[in-house]
Amino acid sequence: MKILIVLTSHDQLGDTGKKTGFWFEELASPYYLFLAAGAEVSFASPLGGLAPLDPESNEPHYQSDTTRRFERDAAAMKLLASTRKLSDVAISDVDAVFYPGGYGPLWDLAGDTDSVALIEAAMQAGKPVGAVCHAPAVLRDAKDGNGQPLVRGKGVTGFSNAEEEALGRTQLVPFLVENALTSRGGQYSKGADWQPHVVTDGLLVTGQNPASAEPTAKALLALLA
Repeated sequence: MKILIVLTSHDQLGDTGKKTGFWFEELASPYYLFLAAGAEVSFASPLGGLAPLDPESNEPHYQSDTTRRFERDAAAMKLLASTRKLSDVAISDVDAVFYPGGYGPLWDLAGDTDSVALIEAAMQAGKPVGAVCHAPAVLRDAKDGNGQPLVRGKGVTGFSNAEEEALGRTQLVPFLVENALTSRGGQYSKGADWQPHVVTDGLLVTGQNPASAEPTAKALLALLA
């Protein structure tokens, strides 16, 4: 069983001068769940090389046992420092794809043609795709075999408008994940702010927020079982 984790290459939070990237917990927890399930895990990103970590996600109050474990794990840190270029990855290389969130994906992966092509190829090959928090934005431009939005009529979730507003970043982000999914016909649902909420519909697994990272990974593994 081979699982590809696709990370952002974008490290600028709009024009604030602050750094962003992927959210640490949304990578670390799924990574170790996948390994525990016996999966061979690989990393890719649009630019390849070191994927940028959102520094906020590694502040003490956001750290967890899994993020600390990841930082001490030489093999994991080496993978993170040497991600493959997304354009070099074929869906035939893997059995499933997982996208951690963070703000970075809103600026690069959401409109990345290689990412969109990978998601579309996964669906056509019957291979599941998971995405959590801001990462369901990567589904925005993907189409089904009939050229219709991939999420149209499908149950999906992702970082909610209410959660974005609570962080005061509604005007900062290039678009809102909830709006992007509903505008493409997705049947968006959400749980309480900051609480785990996961939706599985066919081969798509989406999670609402950082608290949903672990259950989203478990749901993806369930589709592979």
